[in-house]
Amino acid sequence: MNVQGKTIVITGSSSGIGAETARLLRLKGAKVIGVDRNDPMITLDGFVRADLSEQAAIDAAFKQLPEHFDALCNVAGVPGTAPVDLVARVNYLGLRHLCTRALERLPHGGAGGAIVNISSILGAEWPARLDVHKALAETPSFEAGLAFLAKNPVPQATCYQYFKEALIVWTTTQSQTWFLEKGVRMNCVAPGPVFTPILGDFVQMLGEERVQKDAHRMKRPALADEIAPVVAFLCADESRWVSGINLPVDGGLASTYL
Repeated sequence: MNVQGKTIVITGSSSGIGAETARLLRLKGAKVIGVDRNDPMITLDGFVRADLSEQAAIDAAFKQLPEHFDALCNVAGVPGTAPVDLVARVNYLGLRHLCTRALERLPHGGAGGAIVNISSILGAEWPARLDVHKALAETPSFEAGLAFLAKNPVPQATCYQYFKEALIVWTTTQSQTWFLEKGVRMNCVAPGPVFTPILGDFVQMLGEERVQKDAHRMKRPALADEIAPVVAFLCADESRWVSGINLPVDGGLASTYL
């Protein structure tokens, strides 16, 4: 995994998958700049405090990032127990805006830059809403996305799944344009349940009955350091020909639904 000397920006770097990804990438020789609303609990090479739910705050944080970096890992997210508007802003609209801004500073040509977005196994039903997710993906800005969602409201009960579906569709449909035009590859990693600080929120969101019903499908929830190496790989030179995928890292959970 060749990331030696790369500068990599990680949102959600202060806990869970983000922190473990930062730890691993630094161990492999990368310089890691963290972005989070909470103070980091591990050593980083730089840190920017940011509220990723507001476009203006994202733009202000972006100004504090290095003039050039090699990869962006979007790990920050909120659970479906948060208000719908916040889930939309952090898990989709803010992430999308940051990706678009990152094109200004990621390397073009050659091995190119990399963007890795954390989706979820809960986004697997995107084909059922493909048309509406494509329509949202075509909105040209953060504010246009908000206007679309105001006209097409998303239920609280399924908002987390909805915006992970939307993220998979946007990443997939946008990736080839950026890869062809700029040499920047963009992919998703789709974890199943993971032992992180918000795991309890997912149990609450899905309900105890659903959790117990699905428990036999997997050995256990993942550890964050079992997801981090896959995220790190998609930042590395060895993945330079991988673009536009949604890679499940779920201990085989997705396979049990076939």
